[in-house]
Amino acid sequence: MTNLRRLDLNLLVTLDALLAEHNVTRAAQRLNFSQPSVSVHLAKLREIFGDPLLLPGPRGMRPTARAEALREPLRQALEALEQAVAPASPFDPASAGNTWRVAASDYGESTIILPALISLRSVAPGTRLAVFEAVPARLARQAEQGEIDLAFHTHEGSPENLRRRTLFSERYVLAGRAGHPQLAVTPTLEQFCRLEHVVVSPDGGGFFGNTDSVLSEAGLQRRVVLSVPHFLFIMSVLASSDLVAMLPWRLVRNNRALQVVEAPIEVPGFEMAMLWHERSHRDPAHQWLREHIVAAVS
Repeated sequence: MTNLRRLDLNLLVTLDALLAEHNVTRAAQRLNFSQPSVSVHLAKLREIFGDPLLLPGPRGMRPTARAEALREPLRQALEALEQAVAPASPFDPASAGNTWRVAASDYGESTIILPALISLRSVAPGTRLAVFEAVPARLARQAEQGEIDLAFHTHEGSPENLRRRTLFSERYVLAGRAGHPQLAVTPTLEQFCRLEHVVVSPDGGGFFGNTDSVLSEAGLQRRVVLSVPHFLFIMSVLASSDLVAMLPWRLVRNNRALQVVEAPIEVPGFEMAMLWHERSHRDPAHQWLREHIVAAVS
């Protein structure tokens, strides 16, 4: 460690050139240094290693046994260092073998991951994708520790210390089964309140949501008869009953089993964001994945 602290990179680069050229002048030309500078470096190296390293010979300088022992380990170390500090190479999706880990709710799976998946398999067939449940309280720690590469969450409630990019704005619509007799046209507000509603309660057991807050401000109340924790189940419920639900438009826009109409009441929507940690921000593969997802949901 004592010798290592006395060394700097320039000395090691000079030693590598001297061991390759066996000549101070040629080593100086190779490094674009002056000959006196290389001579000074050689003197310092001899002092640090306690060895002459290069001795005068009939055809230039010849390395000592110590210098010969240093040659290959030094070359390997400098090559490894050059690779470490070299600019990141462009990401090639066609030959990539990355495993990406993303956190999303079932809503994010349906509206973000699914649209991106088909093209992802086409252009980056050697990659893999692992999807984890998005738990807001865990996202910052998971991203910081490298357990996830990306997370998808609403702007509201997202960790403040993660980078973010808005993917899209979402609005709410009223949905029920295809052919629902009361959804042939947009129901009146009174009719809306008389319908039997199902709500998504991520924490479980809740019967009050954003729609109920808006209705309450108007002195109204709807009939919420079912509370479920996930969107996937609510789709099956709607398709097989006369229950209705206020759901994000992107979630139901292409579902032929459902009838979708505008609601008679305006409920504030939300913005979906893509989140990631600073540690991954400049990584070419990570940048490519983010842009791929943005293009897929645009």
